[in-house]
Amino acid sequence: MLDVVEVRYLHDFVLWLRFDDRAEGEVDLRDALWGEVFEPLQAVDQFRRASINPDTGTIAWPNGADLAPEYLKARLRTGPS
Repeated sequence: MLDVVEVRYLHDFVLWLRFDDRAEGEVDLRDALWGEVFEPLQAVDQFRRASINPDTGTIAWPNGADLAPEYLKARLRTGPS
């Protein structure tokens, strides 16, 4: 099972993530913020509140939105932007 172990807000809709398998990098979620639970996160002040949910091992937001760690890892950019 894959878990996110660290998250940092970088800018706009980009987060830096580290996973328990040591993979790390940036993920741009701008195009993933659609649907009822994600639309409030289109406001940067809400998006930047991402944190790790220790029960699910992924990032989550105070409104209950979350994304599967496997989905996040598939979107990971590890090289230069």
